[in-house]
Amino acid sequence: MYGHGHTPRTPEAERSRRWFMNKALLAGGVAAVATMTGCSSGSSDTASSASSSGAPGGAPSGMPSGGPGGGAGGGMGPGASQVKYADVVGVTTDGKVVEDLYTIHSTDVSTDALVKAAQAFLDGLSATERKSCVFDIDADEWTAWSNVDGYDRKGVRMGDLTEKKQNLGYALLGEALSADGLTQTRGIMKLNAFLGDSNGGNQKTLTEGHYFFTFMGTPSTTKPWGFQYEGHHVAINYFVLGDQVVMTPTFMGSEPTTGTYKGEKITLFRQETTAGLAMIRSLTAAQLKKAVSSQSNGNEDMKAGAGQDNLKLAYEGLQCSGLTSAQKAKLLDLAGVYIGYISEGHAEVKLAEVEKHLDDTYFYWMGETEDDSAFYYRIHSPVVLIEYDAQAPLFYKGDASASASADSSGGGPGGGMGMGGGTPSQEHIHTIIRTPNGGDYGVDLLKLHLENDH
Repeated sequence: MYGHGHTPRTPEAERSRRWFMNKALLAGGVAAVATMTGCSSGSSDTASSASSSGAPGGAPSGMPSGGPGGGAGGGMGPGASQVKYADVVGVTTDGKVVEDLYTIHSTDVSTDALVKAAQAFLDGLSATERKSCVFDIDADEWTAWSNVDGYDRKGVRMGDLTEKKQNLGYALLGEALSADGLTQTRGIMKLNAFLGDSNGGNQKTLTEGHYFFTFMGTPSTTKPWGFQYEGHHVAINYFVLGDQVVMTPTFMGSEPTTGTYKGEKITLFRQETTAGLAMIRSLTAAQLKKAVSSQSNGNEDMKAGAGQDNLKLAYEGLQCSGLTSAQKAKLLDLAGVYIGYISEGHAEVKLAEVEKHLDDTYFYWMGETEDDSAFYYRIHSPVVLIEYDAQAPLFYKGDASASASADSSGGGPGGGMGMGGGTPSQEHIHTIIRTPNGGDYGVDLLKLHLENDH
């Protein structure tokens, strides 16, 4: 065991007052949810966060299974579906793990600066703050992440830290992520605040600051450690062993995906959208028959979101062994958008791993293929699972008035509160990348490390 022996979160402990309030809200109808989530004026922060957790087994028809950004595959209610770390098998096609996919080896990509940045952040915290965010390397906190805004998170909250400490946190993210990855993460945080302002403000969960750091193990260039950065619409799980890095599962999303916040015009998920369209449009008629589902995309199609660490997901769509070299290049470009959010050297290592299994990769699509279409797609192989899901607006009202710190220029098509029953659009997008067969959270690498080095 590494770390401070922090008691890991258990599903039972998470069945808090918020959880039971949410069950009552789901039973009470749209009006109750709208009131408690801050869609009505003057709602409190406590009420806002009360409705943001999905109930086990899903919500009634036409109701959201979570608050802003919730969803069966994209969010997790407290204690509803968390897999304990010791029980993580990983995403598989049939419940059986493909063996010998991952090994402990040198990547020749230094993690020295990453370790220094992590240690600097931790050293900058008070003793109380540090104790709140440091866990054992195999703690259940790894799998306790959620996408929904009001989820009861542990760790240190960025909004509660001084500016100096926040900057140390951003410096850590800057070492862990690529420039695009950091821009994407900060953009999600800012549009989360934009969403809060668009709905009247005074909602602690819909701000730039409601994002949390937790650390598993102690930053080291030789021993396993990692961190988690998590909040509404972003969850980054980052495992490090020597110079090997695993940054999955990583969830990124936003509602809306465009907006101007404090004078900054922000547009997110254009690369994911345009590269997906470039891939689907490169296929022949015969290939399209295999790749495109006969089922149109729905409101929430993501399969591998929070709480789905042991998901069984069969391959669907077009097997990529028959692609032309140009089509394979487009597929790698698409995968590279998601993989490219990790720091550049580690992204190259991961992309090479994906390319090695390209013939065993499947591409699957649901929906139309126009520039402004709302669609779903999936890339799935033994070593990578990527999902893109355009969903219906839940809380963003398009041309609604916002506070002085935000405006709705560049806003979406409107559609009212949505509440999970509206029309999917590119103004509410969820994405995730995972490493199947035990790769998430570095589970397989940690197991190999403990077997061989201890």
